[in-house]
Amino acid sequence: MSTDTPVQPQTQTQPTRRVLLVGGTSEIGLAILRRLAADGPIRPYLLGRDRERLDAALAALPAPGFEPGEVGLLDADDLDAHESAIATAFERGGPFDVVIIAVGVLGAQQGLDADREEALRVMRVNFVGCGSLVLASMRSLRSAGGGTLVVLSSVGAERPRSENPVYGAAKAGLDSLSQALADAARGDVRVLVVRPGHVRTRMTAGLPSAPFATTAEAVAEATAAGLASGAHTVWVPSTLRYVFSALRHVPRPIYRRLPL
Repeated sequence: MSTDTPVQPQTQTQPTRRVLLVGGTSEIGLAILRRLAADGPIRPYLLGRDRERLDAALAALPAPGFEPGEVGLLDADDLDAHESAIATAFERGGPFDVVIIAVGVLGAQQGLDADREEALRVMRVNFVGCGSLVLASMRSLRSAGGGTLVVLSSVGAERPRSENPVYGAAKAGLDSLSQALADAARGDVRVLVVRPGHVRTRMTAGLPSAPFATTAEAVAEATAAGLASGAHTVWVPSTLRYVFSALRHVPRPIYRRLPL
């Protein structure tokens, strides 16, 4: 009779991924962090405007999936501080495997009749501010040896709607910039652009729901799948890829009358 000690199966430990979330209190951004933590431990670094809310968001991340993280201050509208804020994050919490840009504001829904200052803020934050953060993040990732940048865009970037032209146009600029910079990086930095439809979050509370409305958790699931598959663009829900492939070719006189 053998007395050998049974060999215990070896368990493979997943390496810890370092993830920088720019827009550290974003519901969608935090949902992505939680989803990524399901695949292995995450060490988070949250950047945002409000330290109290950042601390609360960090404390709320579930302990089993997350190692101790840090927070830092950054305002998307303070362009001159972007490079130093991103550089400091990389020095303190990097090098990062993934950087997520989850910054954005809604507003100026009235189009031509929107308040001018509100419209300028929507354009400034969603395109100029986010574009500046994309540039700073990609440069830091490249200097650190590579990594992946996730940019939260919108289906509105594919063809801005007359009901929300300012937001759609700003997202279109961010989307195009991110895709083109990904091509210019020539593989040194990977970029994943995420195009959700209407997401039910605090930011959209009170707005009428739209067709194919989704949740932050669904966006997170699609983002994780896109990261795993090597995709450069994901749509949430995926049906919208085909919807907008058709809408892209609808003549303007017809498109402007569609209830989108």
